[in-house]
This record gives sequence, structure tokens and C-alpha cells, in this order.
Amino acid sequence: MIMLVVVTSISTLVHLYSSQYMAHDPHLSRFMSYLSLFTFFMIILVTGDNFMQMFVGWEGVGFCSYLLINFWFTRLQANKAAIKAMLVNRISDLILLLGVLTIFYNIRTIEYFSTFAAISIVKDFKFIFFNYILSIIDVACILIFIGAMGKSAQIFLHLWLPDAMEGPTPVSALIHAATMVTAGVYLTARCSPMFEYSMFSLKVITVIGASTAFFASTVGLVQNDFKKIVAYSTCSQLGYMFFACGLSNYPLAIFHLSNHAYFKALLFLCSVQ
Repeated sequence: MIMLVVVTSISTLVHLYSSQYMAHDPHLSRFMSYLSLFTFFMIILVTGDNFMQMFVGWEGVGFCSYLLINFWFTRLQANKAAIKAMLVNRISDLILLLGVLTIFYNIRTIEYFSTFAAISIVKDFKFIFFNYILSIIDVACILIFIGAMGKSAQIFLHLWLPDAMEGPTPVSALIHAATMVTAGVYLTARCSPMFEYSMFSLKVITVIGASTAFFASTVGLVQNDFKKIVAYSTCSQLGYMFFACGLSNYPLAIFHLSNHAYFKALLFLCSVQ
């Protein structure tokens, strides 16, 4: 419910802002269609009660981000930025899909409630991979988290986010505030009952979150472009959210996500050049 309120409220404000910001653009109708489709898929993602609906929304958000970043398709930099975002997200999406398939293969369900109820039964399941004994829960959680890393631009998979500034300003506000980059944090918090059975994955999330928070804030200090400074600020704040998830403090992560969504949208909408 919290995510639904955040997504719809900020999306409404961005739509209103865009109607004036893009008023003189001959492709206004196409732009508004992309924004609406973007919001539609994000709503599908946050309202789903199973991994299948979540993944449909997840892929839809990624596809719409490509269309929006590449809205001014005559610009070479916009083309490169959109392709980079698409490639990074496709890699992480494939890994996320492997995580979902791992859950389905071992639990035989993709519904959240049924999956979380069955976790206690399969928590001790192991398998051998190249002479290493691995836990099914650890593997599934790590795969899901890597998928979340790509969408939320965590360290090593953050390269696409600063270049996403090539799209119109309202696109940056929507991607960085309430939709795409917050999807990874939402997914991690949504799957918290499963992550609580995997101490290894929680440790990985904590380290990645802390590393991203430090790295992105440091890189942001040496940027000259205002939008890129705010972009690295987004990476850093998402790192704090994942750090909170790694410490099993999911309410704090969602609280910070909500606060960050509103003030970051405002920052981007104020950065019009």
C-alpha cells in the first residue's frame, strides 16, 4: 500500500509537470504515453501477490525506461545511454529469473504467501555444485538480490544510472524517485521472510549496500554536472536502503525509500536547465 501511494502520487505530479515542460515538443503525446505505460507497469510490480506478476511489471518497467531515456532518439548520447541501461538490466533480469525458477523448482509455487510459508520446510535443502555444497535458500536469495542490484544501480551494476540523465528531466525524476530504482529495494523488502532464513545473503546485502553508499557519494563529490551529482546521490541513498535491509530493518528501508522518493523527485524537477 505504501509503495502504491508513493508511485501514484509522484507519477501524478510528474505527469502534471510534464504537460507544461514538454508543451512545445511536437511528440508530447508519445512522451505522455510512455510515462503512463511506465507508471502502469510499476503499479503491476508493486501490487502483485506472486513472482510472475512481479516479473511482468519488472520487465515492463525496464522496457519503458529504454523508451524514455531514448525519447530524443536523434541524439547519439541518448542512444548509448538507453542501450547501456537495457543491457545492464537484461543481465540482472536474467539472474532474477533464475532465482524465481529456483524457487519454483523446489517449492512448486510462485505465490508470495505460499513460498514464504514453505521456506521453513526447504531451508535445509542442499545441492552440490562443482564439489561445493550450497543451500537452496542461499542461492535463491543471492540470485534475487543480484537482480535487485541491477535495477537499483548498486555497485558494479550502477554504470547505467548516471547516463540515464540523457532523457527529459521528468523521466529522470520518475526513474530516480518512485519507480525503477526503488523496485530493487521493494523486492528485497517484499521477500524479507525468505531472506531471514539466509544469513549469508543478508551479509552480502549489508556489504554491497554500505559499499555503494560510500562509493557513490565519493564519486558524486567530483562531478560537475548537477544531474549527475543527483544521480550519484540516488545510488548512495539506495545503498543506505539496502544496508538497512541487510540489517533486517525493513521498515526503516521502506521509510527512507518513501522520503527519498519525494525529495529526489523535487530535486530533479528543480534541475531544469
